[in-house]
Amino acid sequence: MELVIDRLSKQFQAKIAVDRVSLRLGPGVTGLLGPNGAGKTTLMRLICGILKPTAGTVAFDGMDAGSEKYRAALGYLPQDFGYYPDFTGRDFLMYMAALKGLSKAEARRRCGQLLEMVGLADVQKKKVKTWSGGMRQRLGIAQALLNDPKLLILDEPTAGLDPRERVRFRELIAALGRDSVVLLSTHIVSDVEHIAGRVLIMGDGQIVHDGAWDAREDLEAFYLAQFGEEGHDA
Repeated sequence: MELVIDRLSKQFQAKIAVDRVSLRLGPGVTGLLGPNGAGKTTLMRLICGILKPTAGTVAFDGMDAGSEKYRAALGYLPQDFGYYPDFTGRDFLMYMAALKGLSKAEARRRCGQLLEMVGLADVQKKKVKTWSGGMRQRLGIAQALLNDPKLLILDEPTAGLDPRERVRFRELIAALGRDSVVLLSTHIVSDVEHIAGRVLIMGDGQIVHDGAWDAREDLEAFYLAQFGEEGHDA
């Protein structure tokens, strides 16, 4: 199980958002840090096949990004997770399951399982607009997991969450990383310090640091030396 990114680039007119990035990611949680504008979200969208690269390739277990088999293996929580406020939590998940091609019986089973997993079973019949931000983010994780993905891409999943919700979210992501390739993008250093076995730091479209979390005592100092306080939130 491996995500292979080979000399990946994306240019928007005069702006190079992702600049010749090459990576190999195996099972576990990999944290992707960087200030706003570093290119993290563009990289995520390239990995998910939402954007087409200017150059380079993305593949998962030999499947090219954008192919049907690749999409079947992919789960994605975007930075701006859209939901239907008047849907109940369960109705929203059932709707998303239908879009992903699950049978009605499989959708019911999977929705029930995931609502329990993310701690939303007791509020599943309430409208999503009545939920807290943390509850909606957990619903976002649930929809990303409907197809039991082996590649999970999470873009700023803890933004705006209170400390208790953030800790709960970290624990959930760590558990998912035991059987999947998980890439967690954030500008919050503390979001990855407890769960990421590997940390990438991105700046100006390039990976400027790639290392195991064994060196975490120096990671925040390195980050601040690279970027100062811009975009930093411990």
